[in-house]
Amino acid sequence: MGKYRRKLEIVADILYVVKKGGQKKTHVMYKANLSYKLLNRYLTEVLDAGLVRVENEDCYLLTEKGQSFLDCFDEYSKRRHQLEQQSGDLNKVLILLESMIQNNLNKSLGGEIRNRKIR
Repeated sequence: MGKYRRKLEIVADILYVVKKGGQKKTHVMYKANLSYKLLNRYLTEVLDAGLVRVENEDCYLLTEKGQSFLDCFDEYSKRRHQLEQQSGDLNKVLILLESMIQNNLNKSLGGEIRNRKIR
């Protein structure tokens, strides 16, 4: 099943492409895996935010502010991945605990039922 990208991920993808220096619009579109409509929308946003600048009317370049954004995004991605990993580990522990509790409960209830039948 496909995974949808968040807005920040799309912006970061565009900036990573542009970071390579002097990228034309179609190159950005293909490398960032965007439709022409979405590319125009996001390019307008990154240009307005000062993350990218245009040179010679058709070459997009990363600005210092854009590099700062990528640095922050990399840190965010790293921490998010760590939290997802920890969350997954925690879920495994919770499932194990639930299973142990259920097994103990079943044993306790089974013993009570046997004791009631004997009396």
